[in-house]
Order: sequence, then C-alpha cells, then structure tokens
Amino acid sequence: MNAFATQIISSDGLFYFGRLKNLVVPAVDGELGILPGHEEMILALTEGIVRYQDTKDVWYKAAIGRGTIQFANNRCTIVVDTAERPEDIDLNRAEIARAKAEERLQQKISEREYKLMQMALARALARIKLSNQDRQS
Repeated sequence: MNAFATQIISSDGLFYFGRLKNLVVPAVDGELGILPGHEEMILALTEGIVRYQDTKDVWYKAAIGRGTIQFANNRCTIVVDTAERPEDIDLNRAEIARAKAEERLQQKISEREYKLMQMALARALARIKLSNQDRQS
C-alpha cells in the first residue's frame, strides 16, 4: 500500500483524479499530512495551499478554497469551492482582490459581510502566495 486513490472536486468540476503517495491540506486548525493507510476521517478545509505527491514522486501545488476532505478505505475525496494551479492564477487580479477585501474589512459592515470579506482575503492571499512560490521555483 504505497499510494491512495484521490479526487479533488471544485465547483468547476474535477480538478484532480489519480493516486498519491503524499498529501498536505490546509485544515481549519493547521496543515494536515496524509499518507497511504491514514485513519478514516472527515475534516473541514480552509483557504490555502494543498500540496500533493504523485506515484512518480512529482510534487504539485494548488490554491484551494473552503471545503471538506474525507479519507476512508485508502481513498481520499476533497470537495472545495475553488481549486487553481499556479499557472492559472492572475497575480494582478489576486492583488486587486486582496486590496479590496482589506479595504472592505476596515469599513462598518455586517457580521456576515465581514466573514465573507475574511474569506475573500484568505483566498487572495493563498493565490498570491502560491503564485509567488511558483515564480521562485
């Protein structure tokens, strides 16, 4: 048992399908690493960067939005609202989204709007971080 079946599904459709040797996801209370044979679980995911290693030992990264992960019977299913590869991120657009979210957070807004702006800011920061990491590689 050196790999586990994985699918990452976003609101746009199937983002990834294959077998992985290693997976690191942004859980609500910190990063979580998953290897073959991991215990069964269902967890909430937050905006951030997911890293995954395929069976050829190649590592990939993606910026993801909020969602859930389920691991059972050596199968992993991730369902998130967004998933983007580094090459698909428009850094200028992400910077504009970050600035808008930060500006809105300074204004008097409802609690619901505040939470939405926090999510938008977290998503923009994850996209910027991933885009910058990709440029340094």
